[in-house]
Amino acid sequence: MEQRTGRFRVYRVVESVPHSNFFDTDATRLYTVYQSGYGERQARIDSLRTGDLVEATLAGNPDDSEEAWSIQSVERVGGVRMSFAVDAEMPALAEELWSEGQRHPSSIVIEEDGTPVAELHVQPRDPLPGGSFVPSVLTGLVPMEGTLSVLPSIGGPATHALFLDPDPPDADRYSRPFGVVVLFGEDADAVLTEWHDRYDVDPESDSRPTYDPYGI
Repeated sequence: MEQRTGRFRVYRVVESVPHSNFFDTDATRLYTVYQSGYGERQARIDSLRTGDLVEATLAGNPDDSEEAWSIQSVERVGGVRMSFAVDAEMPALAEELWSEGQRHPSSIVIEEDGTPVAELHVQPRDPLPGGSFVPSVLTGLVPMEGTLSVLPSIGGPATHALFLDPDPPDADRYSRPFGVVVLFGEDADAVLTEWHDRYDVDPESDSRPTYDPYGI
């Protein structure tokens, strides 16, 4: 049994899977951890949500990829509030940003009164497992830690992220070869409200879509 102590990004996997994923922001490794069985510490672990940044100690066997790790200690130190909209109409900005055959993410700045307040990114499905966008986000498989930490056009961290998928998570064919994430800085209040209203998302609630990951 070994321990890993550091700073992690929390990805709360859908409720049908009794595990969470912790992304080690320094070592860029993903740890699957048990989500229950913590006794008096269970309430603190249950309060974590997708996008939280925590300082934690994990214990497990690095040589057994089938066995989940356990959380020895955890303290929330920050995070990005993450919202999701699936079966969603793609914004015109994303359609304009996408190029046929694109294999890498690209982005565009969103301004308010001439000031950059957010960024819109298109993520090609091609490198993602099964081409699935939202399931890959929910499990921490979309590589975006650097962007969450510092939005290049703003010079500060993202505070909210809105993930948009034109198709349901369990789709076997996709209407668009990409997904979209809009990352908002701390001064994006008006723009944030506009986007959440557009997609009928409450940023204070857990909007992760319900699906059976074993069916994908």
